[in-house]
Amino acid sequence: MPSDACILGFDTSAAHSAAALLCGERIAALRDEEMGTGQAERLMPLLAAVLAEAGQKWRDLDAIAVGIGPGNFTGIRIAVSAARGLALSTGAPAIGVSRFDALAFGLHRPVLALVAAPRGQSYAHVVGTDAAPRLVTAGSLPGDLAGSGMDCVGHDAEAFARATGGQALCPALPLAQAIARIAATRLGDDNPRPAPLYIRAADAAPASDPPPVILT
Repeated sequence: MPSDACILGFDTSAAHSAAALLCGERIAALRDEEMGTGQAERLMPLLAAVLAEAGQKWRDLDAIAVGIGPGNFTGIRIAVSAARGLALSTGAPAIGVSRFDALAFGLHRPVLALVAAPRGQSYAHVVGTDAAPRLVTAGSLPGDLAGSGMDCVGHDAEAFARATGGQALCPALPLAQAIARIAATRLGDDNPRPAPLYIRAADAAPASDPPPVILT
């Protein structure tokens, strides 16, 4: 990638709106706001504030990096829709990054990355392998993971590490920063358009207001 590439990374896949602006190797601005609702209304002003803090304009962006989940069904759609819209309006490519990859960024692989899921479960993926993500609990790990010595990072990592016999690790970087830095390594590649990463169908009742439409 260009040494001075400017990449805006953001995520709304959980109860937050997080964004980071990566300029070259430096994080020029960073915001992370906890919020259970209101992400659709807050996201664009948040992104504009990040750019303004760094003295950058939308036209200065070399890429849009977005968290594609897994996580909150509607939150993921909000972020992916925003990334696709920004890519159309700015001409910068949109690059999707999973929360699994963001959690594992900078850590020795393979590593078991974990994201909170409904009903006390976790979305799990062994980053660094071709294994498919799955729904698990620490008390009922599949045979290929239980006692494997695999290190764990993310949701309830200590409980999972006791089950694997590995170590519980902390993410190397906050989520939005990791998303931006991973996208930087993919800049110039033939990246597919970002799409939500759902490990299971949403089981909540539909909201009275429809979620943002994903352009096809």
